[in-house]
Amino acid sequence: MKKLVVLTGAGISAESGFATFRDSGGLWEKYDVSQVATPEGWQADPDLVTAFYNGLRTQLQAAQPNRAHRLLAELEREYDVTVVTQNVDDLHARAGSSKIIYLHGELMKACSSRRPDDLTQVVTLPADRCQLTAADRARDGSRLRPFIVWFGEAVPRMEEAAAAAMQADVFAIVGTSLNVYPAAGLIHYVNPSAPVFLIDPKEVQVPSTGHRVTVIQDVATLGVEKMVEMLKA
Repeated sequence: MKKLVVLTGAGISAESGFATFRDSGGLWEKYDVSQVATPEGWQADPDLVTAFYNGLRTQLQAAQPNRAHRLLAELEREYDVTVVTQNVDDLHARAGSSKIIYLHGELMKACSSRRPDDLTQVVTLPADRCQLTAADRARDGSRLRPFIVWFGEAVPRMEEAAAAAMQADVFAIVGTSLNVYPAAGLIHYVNPSAPVFLIDPKEVQVPSTGHRVTVIQDVATLGVEKMVEMLKA
């Protein structure tokens, strides 16, 4: 079975009604990134950070996987699919994708604020009790913080994602501008002979990597549908 590796970004979740961070009207226009997405912001005001991510979880509960998420999950019938996502939502998992590499963490999980990389202390928050409080503690006694890779922190699953990209027979990029590193550099690990699909409604500068890139300038739901048709042709 051929290996399909898909790198997804905020554009695939936008059609599910989940707010993007960088686009016009996105969350970074409403919040100071240094206050809610850095270790320093957490140290300065953990209550503000907790409230911000509690709000995101509330929004996520109202969002549903869209056709792009579902189509990628359905491709597992014909491909060995690995989804590498820059998103922190759980929409790929809820759509049925079984192999997901979360580069930037998972919104529906929390971790130790003392040792955020200690996976033995990561907890999954149930949908009906996903609002953290100051009283919620990790096993080491520290306050639980969002299981999110913040600015200034290492991306622990990057090596795993690079290894998957190296094995890809087909590589697809959906809903990301290729401006967010290190994820944007994953295409450099893909075998030059592997076909690459780039799906985004905006014009995206195709990196000069020598790959044969098929650009589908459309929203994720329509673009993934077109890609599936091309893969079956």
